[in-house]
Parts: sequence; C-alpha cells; structure tokens
Amino acid sequence: MHLYARQLLLEGWDIEAQEKLKFSNICIVGCGGIGCVLAELLARAGVGKITLIDPDTIEMSNLQRQLAFTPQDLGFYKAETLAKRLGQINPNVQIDYINQALTENNAESIIGQQDLVLDGCDQFETRYLVNQICVKLNAPLISASAIGVQGQMFMIEGDSACYACLFPPEHQEDTSLRCADSGVLATTPNVMASLQAHHALLYLGLGVMPLRQKLLLWDGLSFKQRILSFEKDTDCPICQAR
Repeated sequence: MHLYARQLLLEGWDIEAQEKLKFSNICIVGCGGIGCVLAELLARAGVGKITLIDPDTIEMSNLQRQLAFTPQDLGFYKAETLAKRLGQINPNVQIDYINQALTENNAESIIGQQDLVLDGCDQFETRYLVNQICVKLNAPLISASAIGVQGQMFMIEGDSACYACLFPPEHQEDTSLRCADSGVLATTPNVMASLQAHHALLYLGLGVMPLRQKLLLWDGLSFKQRILSFEKDTDCPICQAR
C-alpha cells in the first residue's frame, strides 16, 4: 500500500486497478533504448510479471540512451542485466528473461502466455513477426519505435487493424533502417518508452485503449504530436489469416 500510495490516490485508480497490474503478465520485446525505460516504469508501477526478450549484449554505444546499463555491464546480455536491475528496484515483481531472439519457433509459446505484448525492438523483421503472432493469438500489442528525433506508437487489440495493415511489408523500401545506421538522440527512445508505459498502465489497470487502431506520431524538433486513425486493409494477409 505504501509503495503504490501515489497511484492509489489517483481519481479512478483504486485497489482493484492496482490488483489488475499485480496479476498481469507482460512481455517486452527488445531491451534497448525503449525497453530499458519501459520495463523500469512498469516494474515500479507494480506489474506482476515481466518477461524480457533480447539476444544482444551491451555495447559502449548503448550507454548513451539505454538507462539500465553502465560501463561495468559491457559485454553482458541486455535482457539478463535489465532483469537483475528490475529485481533490485521492485522485488515484488517476477522478472523472467530470454537471451534469445524472438523467432517463429518460440514466438507462440512466449506470446501465448501474455496479457499484453510491448514491442520496442528496432528491427522490421521482428516487428512484423510480433504483429503476426499477436494477431494469430489475439494478444493485445502496443508497439513503439524511435529513430533520430521522431517516434511512433500504436495499439492492436481484438479485431482491430494490424501493423501490416498500416505498413504493408511490400511497401517498405528499407527494412534495415535502425538507430545504428541513422542515429538517435538520447532522449527520443525514452520519451516514446514513457508514452508506451503510460498506455500499458491505462490498459492493464483501467482497460482504456486510446491508441487502438490509431497511430501516434511524435516529432522531437517541433514538439508536435499527431494521432491518426487507420483502417483495416481488406487485402492484409495477416488479418485474413486470422
């Protein structure tokens, strides 16, 4: 009660909402710039179980924006290192980690156990796979991305349009675009992670979905933010498979 006292003081957020967090299982795909802050915020808020997925190890260039890591962590797995930090922050939260990439072989067994999937990876191939499996298993998904000084976020849930409806794979000119190639300001992924964590708490605690079938666009130079509605693509192979 004392740990979550400031949340319980909120109008509309009561013990029932906090208990919903307590009994929630979520997984975070990607423990980089977005994943680090996202995981810490949700652990501090009291989400019951968090599964972290990332095959990468920590490099010097990660320290500019990935707040969970220090120079002493170089060379260690991101997911495992982040899990240890979260355990120190809130020992009431169960933290699992997987030092492997999400693939077609393991995606269903991992995602099938989740109340919410949070995608913060920086690879199109993985993002499309997460979308495909979430649609197949009817698992809610909130996806966020950040590159340069811009970010995007959206949610799919139930029979809503999916990521492939919004960004058909055949229309993506450069699916290799990553922060490692194009750069990213230290603050950009952290802004998007905070927005993603906020949306996750609204959904898990209150069942609120402001970005269901909507795309949020954030521009870090102008501080402009837009929310665009999008429709289901009747030719989308992912939605048709569902």
